[in-house]
Amino acid sequence: MTTDQLVKEIKRKQSFLCIGLDVDLNIIPERLLKEEDPIFAFNKAIIDATHQLCVAYKPNTAFYEAYGIKGWQALEKTIDYLNENYPEIFTIADAKRGDIGNTSTMYAKAFFEDLAFDSVTVAPYMGKDSVEPFLAFKNKHTILLALTSNQGAFDFQTKTVENQELYKQVLETSKTWNNSENLMYVVGATKAEYLAEIREIIPDSFLLVPGVGAQGGNLQDVCKYGMNDSVGLLINSSRGIIYASKGNNFALAAANKAAELQKEMKAILG
Repeated sequence: MTTDQLVKEIKRKQSFLCIGLDVDLNIIPERLLKEEDPIFAFNKAIIDATHQLCVAYKPNTAFYEAYGIKGWQALEKTIDYLNENYPEIFTIADAKRGDIGNTSTMYAKAFFEDLAFDSVTVAPYMGKDSVEPFLAFKNKHTILLALTSNQGAFDFQTKTVENQELYKQVLETSKTWNNSENLMYVVGATKAEYLAEIREIIPDSFLLVPGVGAQGGNLQDVCKYGMNDSVGLLINSSRGIIYASKGNNFALAAANKAAELQKEMKAILG
């Protein structure tokens, strides 16, 4: 999917919502545990109930890898279901990969070719040669961790090195890499006050913004400082939507929560 296609979908749905599919078998409704593939059954119900309200889904691969081969198969079934039934949806493999060249190429092939995701999250710590293999794939997007929403972000990302915060150096340097037009960036909603300065460095790039909802991020603040002429935002909510209910009405409850966010987004876009 190209960026222009994503922007078109945002305008059509009046939404820039991304829903995180982080499936924990200890939390999903008990009746689903009787299914042959509980993870996929849960995801399918959530997707069918919410796809009109969002423009992206983001499975965090840890929640699938934790269940071994069955979890990976559920991830494969989920992305296949999305691509076959809702091809207009932007898909994000939240895998946070990043390694030296040949290894990164294999990671990229796994998510872009085998699983056919539109994008993958990548850690920048190992630098240019760990990220450029992802950027080499046409019409695929690499979402670089820039300023994350967790407490430990302050351990390194905001430290000043040579009179500039490290996350700003990551942003500046990444713009010089081959195919940098394929970059998007992760900026946590709990760091909304940083967005104005981030936009000075990367005014046109899409930002994936986790942390709205369960982590306490504020949608209005994120949009005030982070939105650009093409919207340029994907606001992710995971637990706040998919676990809105643990009962048999879980999909409807998820849809209701997603609708609340979509309504806010429509008002902002209007």
